[in-house]
Amino acid sequence: MPRPLRVLHIASECAPFAKTGGLGDVVGALPKYQRDGGVDARVVLPLYRGIDWAAQARLPFTLTVPMGGGAAFGAAREGRLPGSDAPVYFLEHHHYFDRGGIYGDARGDFGDNVARFTFLCRGAFALARALGFEPDVVHAHDWQAALAPVFVDTTEWGTALHGAATILTIHNMGYQGQFHADALASTGLGWEHYNDRELEHYGALNLLKGGVLRATRVTTVSPTYAREIQTREHGAGLDGVVRSRGRDVVGILNGIDAAVWDPATDRHLAARYSIDDLTGKQACKRALQRAARLPERDDVPVFAVITRLTDQKGIDVLASVLPALLDWEVQLVALGTGDPALERALATAAHHRPDRMAAFLRFDDGLAHQIEAGADFFVMPSRYEPCGMNQLYSLRYGTLPIVHATGGLADTVWPYDATTGRGTGFSFRPLGPRALLDTLGHATWAYYNRREHVEAMRRRAMAQPFGWERAAAEYRDLYLDAYAARRGHGFDG
Repeated sequence: MPRPLRVLHIASECAPFAKTGGLGDVVGALPKYQRDGGVDARVVLPLYRGIDWAAQARLPFTLTVPMGGGAAFGAAREGRLPGSDAPVYFLEHHHYFDRGGIYGDARGDFGDNVARFTFLCRGAFALARALGFEPDVVHAHDWQAALAPVFVDTTEWGTALHGAATILTIHNMGYQGQFHADALASTGLGWEHYNDRELEHYGALNLLKGGVLRATRVTTVSPTYAREIQTREHGAGLDGVVRSRGRDVVGILNGIDAAVWDPATDRHLAARYSIDDLTGKQACKRALQRAARLPERDDVPVFAVITRLTDQKGIDVLASVLPALLDWEVQLVALGTGDPALERALATAAHHRPDRMAAFLRFDDGLAHQIEAGADFFVMPSRYEPCGMNQLYSLRYGTLPIVHATGGLADTVWPYDATTGRGTGFSFRPLGPRALLDTLGHATWAYYNRREHVEAMRRRAMAQPFGWERAAAEYRDLYLDAYAARRGHGFDG
């Protein structure tokens, strides 16, 4: 029997063990579906404080990890992604990872992040050797793992790992791993690699740049974002570097984990429903209104926002139109935390109009599910959005997205046509208060005057094929292409 393609994912986040955003969701779901498709996919993740250490089996060896100042020693534990046989290996090093945050704490980013994530990358390779696992593909995620393709091409010269194809996925170009040049010493790489064709970028060490230039293939999490990061507006200074890779840059749209996000089985909901029977969605709406202490009214549209409260998410633009929006016969439920000024803006609006708005300034996964199910419309006015996950959850739950047409939002939301009733949501461009308010008004008008269109769009949205099976198949094709490019011949098992 031919052996399966072997893939080693290296990441700083993996849900449900460690997550700050979409990166964790992707790494926590994609390998499960890859294994269902016959790929031997495994994940390497730091063992952070807050992970249930005792639930992960301690592996019977010590890892010797080459670092800039000499070898560092660590251990490893093994667990599984929930509902799957996909292995997750946790690198144990108390000094680097047993801290009160993933990337930093209340005082800011940790000053030794280059060393910490060098240990992740080089430790992942040491672990693979200890396990006797020779990956055909090393799949690195974001700047924290971007040194992995660099190490495959340099420090792994002459080892079995040197033959592995490397994939670097950029989940958000806004975070590049930029540090003072002196931090290069932590990596164990020589100064000959500090140049504008490798790791130097405008006088600083840039880890993501190194990964982009060294990886066999570079991916982003949506086709539109793959094009956008090659422009000055969205490339965050690396647009020319990405353009230099030409056709090696590919956009593969994220999926959603249907085992977690399914209104027909969701344990968080007051009532369950499906594309064939939407009656439970009305019960979810009333339950959400009760939880938000809003009047229980079936006849008004409920808008929802679930997000990190940052300017990138366009929440400043939304806040600027709240006085006008809340003068209409609508309700708004917001969930999220972040910028204190934006938290105050939402809290103030909810305080002045408690009959029309509720703001939950926290993270609450159960409530997020309830909001997705209970709302009629979901608002995402992001300035940029590499893929976006909440619009995919909203589509799955029959909650029509209202989005700024950028990145993955443009790829996944089919704009409403009031003449034909076609579409799966509402979109606008450019981002600004007037355009956002006009689109919110269009959605409100449709709710009151074209209910048959809204109901048809709900079902159309729920039927969209945004499961991980599609993405897993696309990644397998990319892996095979990258393997052939790296080895000079196709994968034959």
